[in-house]
Formats: sequence, C-alpha cells, structure tokens
Amino acid sequence: MTATESSANSRARAAVAALFLTNGALFANMAPRLPELKRELGLDTASYGLLVTAWPVGAILAGLAAGTLVRRFGSAQVAVFGTMATGAALLAAGSAPEVPWVVLAFAVGGAMDSITDVGQNAHGLVVQRRYGRSILNSFHALWSVGAVLGGLMAAGAIQLNLALPVHLGISMALFAVVALIALKFCLPRSAEQAAIEPVEPPAAEAIRTARPAGSRGRLLLMMSALVLISVAGVMVEDAGNSWSTLYLGELGAPAALAASGFIALVGAQFVGRILGDGMVNRFGQRRMAQFGGALIALGMGLALLFPSVPGTLLGFAAAGFGSATLVPAVMDQADKLPGLSPGTGLSIVSWLMRLGFLLSPPLVGFLAENVGLRLALLVFPIAGLIVLICSPVLRGKKSPEDGDVQ
Repeated sequence: MTATESSANSRARAAVAALFLTNGALFANMAPRLPELKRELGLDTASYGLLVTAWPVGAILAGLAAGTLVRRFGSAQVAVFGTMATGAALLAAGSAPEVPWVVLAFAVGGAMDSITDVGQNAHGLVVQRRYGRSILNSFHALWSVGAVLGGLMAAGAIQLNLALPVHLGISMALFAVVALIALKFCLPRSAEQAAIEPVEPPAAEAIRTARPAGSRGRLLLMMSALVLISVAGVMVEDAGNSWSTLYLGELGAPAALAASGFIALVGAQFVGRILGDGMVNRFGQRRMAQFGGALIALGMGLALLFPSVPGTLLGFAAAGFGSATLVPAVMDQADKLPGLSPGTGLSIVSWLMRLGFLLSPPLVGFLAENVGLRLALLVFPIAGLIVLICSPVLRGKKSPEDGDVQ
C-alpha cells in the first residue's frame, strides 16, 4: 500500500466514524424531549405509543430500498443524504402543530435513518476491506458516543429553555455540516467499487458447485442464521434498555441504583466495541460470537436463576459485552454473501434486524404480563443460545496461508 493510499484510507476511516457519531446523535437529541412533545400535543398514552412506533415502522417500510440506492448512488452519498434527511424529519416533527404530521415526520425520519444505517455500514465495510482487518466495531462504538453527545445536547437545550424547533434546527444544521465535510473525505465511488472483491464465506465452495436450487437453499439458510444472530443481538440490547430498570426495582433496588442496569449493559457494550476489533482480528468473528453467546446465556442465566441486585447488574454487563460485536459481524458477513450484489445482503439483514427492535418490547411485555418479568427475561439466555447455534455461519480467523481458520 502506498503512502497516498494509506492516507486516503485514514481519512475515509475518520469520515465514516464521523457519520456514525452523527447518526447516533440525531435521534438522541429528540429522545429526552419526547415527554415534552407529548405534553405540548396533549397526547394520551396510546397516542404517544403510536408516535414512538412510527419511527421503526418507517424504517421497516423503506429499509429494503437502501441496497438499491447504495448501488445506484454510492454508499457515502446515501449515508450523507440520509443523515440530512433524518435531521430535517426530526425538525419537522418538533415543529408540526398536529399529531398526524408528527407521526408522518417520524415515519419519514425512521425511513431515512434506516437508509443512512445501510449506507454508512456499507462504506465502513469498504474501508475495512482496504485495511485488511476488522475496524467496523470501532464505528459502532462511535455511534454510542454520538448517542451520549446527543443526549447531552438535549439536556443542555432543556436547561437553556430552548424551544424544540430551535434546538432541533441547531442539531440538524450542525450534523448536516459534519456529514457534508465527512463526504469530502470518504472514498470515491471508483475506489469503493474496486474494493468490493468476492470474499467467500464458509461453505462457499459448496454453494458455487451446487445445483441452482441447492445454492438458493444454502444461501437462504445462511441468511436466516445471520438474521437470527442479529435479532438476538438487538433483543438483548432492547430488552436491557426497556426492562432493566423495572426488573431491578422488583428486586428491591432503589430508583437511582435501578437505573444502573441500563448503564451496565450499554457501558459494557461500548467497552466491548472499543476492544472488539482487536479481539475479532485475533480470534475471528465466529469465536467471538461463540464467546459472546456463552457470556449472554451464562451471565443472565445465572442472574435470573439466583436473583440479586449485584448479580443482576453483573448479568446485564455480561449481556452487553457479549452482544457488542454481534451486529457488526453479521453486517460484515451479510455484505459478502455469494450470489448477492453488494449492499443487498446488508439491506435485508438490517431490515429484518429492525423487526427485532419493533417486536421485542411487546413480546417481553406480553410474557411479563402472563408469567412475570423474571421469566420473561429468559429471552436473554435464549438469545445467547441462538447465537451459539448459529455462529458457524460467521467467518473464522484468517491466516494468509490457510484462509479462514475453522
């Protein structure tokens, strides 16, 4: 690699990191002010639920279009456009005078967010291929940093009594500028296309030599396994976000300590993503997924079997660390599935993964209502077992001589 190429790769890596940070920050600017929006619009609980659900619904409706857009316009261009459109949709939601317009703006925002997600991950994977080693987890860690930054911006806006449209207008303008600057340093489309080389995942030889029907069947099996791993990962994250505080409260933790369940999970997940690339480069995606699945299953399984506040905090931390590298690994593998155009597998998995975010809260809520929250949280160890079962579809550790180490 020449010095010029190395410099271009470094700039592109920084640019993708900025896009991930921006994506994390945008909705985080809105989230702390949702109760204020609820009050201003006079929403009851049911209407508020509809408002919040509009975001993932919009993402699901538009998510499958992302792959086509990436191939047509380029991943960096799609990510930057999606970023600006997401910011504009959030501003529209904060300025809309009536509930239907807010719901529509949220649906559009969710749609643009899902397209941004595919675009930035696709470009991050291209940069990763040029590096020849895993760097995708660091991008996802920067998303978490962006979410914290957005939350702090919202807290500051509330403290300053900034009107919601003013606050979201500042947020939109700031992150649109960041995205446009990042675009200047992303890889050009020519370099992006040159970096996309056919990389064969496990069983690719069998796929290549099998009859068409068998090839389709094997591809469907691999895709299904990747979707299950990604859904398991997001269910761990969402269940912890949504139910950790309530469950710790049931165990007798005071309110301040009960909130630590969420912090334990998200904090451990952030640490896992910061360390994730080094661990993936050393051990491979498959072994990391197996370690993560076992950590989720054992950590939360023991915490639920022997319930206590300290044990449960450790269980949530184990689940967060165990889930840290799962979604990045799935996105990497999905974008390399044989027989699919670049971006297609990534779009499909991202789209189905968002179904996990949409279905997880009502599923856990239904189980909690009928069998109790402690048993409902068995979704954690079950998710860990699903990851263990499906992990063979992920890539092993690479070696120059032997390819993937099994």
